[in-house]
Amino acid sequence: MTQFAFVFPGQGSQTVGMLTELAATYPLVEETFREASDALGYDLWQLVSQGPAEELNKTWQTQPALLAASVAIYRVWQQQGGEQPALMAG
Repeated sequence: MTQFAFVFPGQGSQTVGMLTELAATYPLVEETFREASDALGYDLWQLVSQGPAEELNKTWQTQPALLAASVAIYRVWQQQGGEQPALMAG
């Protein structure tokens, strides 16, 4: 079996609208952002999907957005029966 890794993006890769196409197919994306929003006390999905970019690009907004995005992508991978990566980083 070939081993592989998940390497998630860091700050600077965020864009308004990221993951909206994936969320249209996989409700798990918005569910993940809803969990993050509950912990943060504000609607992170609204910020990511609608902006404004000036807010999303603030470090204190970017970091949780990218973490939630990474978790959402991995959860979709798992839901679709993806194999377990040998390691993850990001």
